[in-house]
Amino acid sequence: MKLVKSLPFKLLMGVVIGILIGQFLPEGGALLQIVVTAKYIMGQLINFCVPLIIIGFIAPSIVKLGSNASRMLGVALILAYVSSLGAALFSTAAGNAIIPHLNIVSSVDGLREVPSPVFQLAIPQIMSVMSALVISVMVGLAAAWTKAKVISMALQEFQEIVLMIVTKVIIPILPFFIATTFCTLSYEGTITKQLPVFLIVVVIVMVGHYIWLALLYGLAGAYSGTNPMDVLRHYGPAYITAVGTMSSAATLAVALRCARKAKTLRSDMVDFGIPLFANIHLCGSVLTEVFFVMTVSKILYGQLPSVGTMILFCALLGIFAIGAPGVPGGTVMASLGLITGVLGFDETGTALMLTIFALQDSFGTACNVTGDGALTLMLTGYAKKHGIAEQKIDFTL
Repeated sequence: MKLVKSLPFKLLMGVVIGILIGQFLPEGGALLQIVVTAKYIMGQLINFCVPLIIIGFIAPSIVKLGSNASRMLGVALILAYVSSLGAALFSTAAGNAIIPHLNIVSSVDGLREVPSPVFQLAIPQIMSVMSALVISVMVGLAAAWTKAKVISMALQEFQEIVLMIVTKVIIPILPFFIATTFCTLSYEGTITKQLPVFLIVVVIVMVGHYIWLALLYGLAGAYSGTNPMDVLRHYGPAYITAVGTMSSAATLAVALRCARKAKTLRSDMVDFGIPLFANIHLCGSVLTEVFFVMTVSKILYGQLPSVGTMILFCALLGIFAIGAPGVPGGTVMASLGLITGVLGFDETGTALMLTIFALQDSFGTACNVTGDGALTLMLTGYAKKHGIAEQKIDFTL
């Protein structure tokens, strides 16, 4: 009974039920339009809450760090960039070793068209994700520097409000949102028609994800002097949610819940690191994009990009990934300029890249989210090694 009520079970059931319903939906039927409309509205609601979650967790967490805020932010940025760059270079090496021996034929025709929602209840965000991230950092740092007690108390109370929104609104609707997402993918034929075309490539990339996660958690455990499995074993619900939402930002609420269960992670590092890394640490997406651009280059242009070109692409992609939105396809959309400018892809190459990236975007996102736990463990280890005590906000005026 406890298993049936658990979040991972509900998420898995959402995936299975969504796929099954999508296979039997009649074309142009009313039920399909209801599913599409429900998916749209729930997606709007989740996306609306994302900036609130970012502000509600990052700003108070920076305030709690006090005089160490600037240093911890710098460490987090370096960790995110090094992880993304390392994943990109690892993927480049794997691509040069594996892709020349593959024989992949692309075919993305024959998908059924998903109708538009019956009505569109637009719920625009109060600000963009990047604006929320910047204002959280700015306000948090300024409040820490000035020791503003009133603002610190207000931010803490706002965090408690956001936590209630996450617990009472976001978490309960996630299984339904995931079910409608997989239902539409199943109906249009993405799962049954597109996936077999690049199945071998997707499998290779997923293996790469697991290798990179193993490396990240191994390094985090060695640096922090703790067992990384204490963190990783709690990340099942976050991984499944990321697969269903295809968004690091939309998975943020579940990721926070998972990270807080790990006793080896400090609570202030979790509140600071998890929301921040959800927007700047995209190692899985970067690893995927690099392998896929090399695959597309081989398919369309008959050769892989030169090693020098790929190193330049990887170095710039790591920077672009930090500023990419944590939404479905955010990494590849933010880096389209690199794909066309550095790699010289034409419209056909860009379109094919977007297609195959979308096929596994959910697993790349799951790698991103799960990797955030390893980086947060590194932050915890850094704070411990440098004598940064866990700080609480003083509400005494």
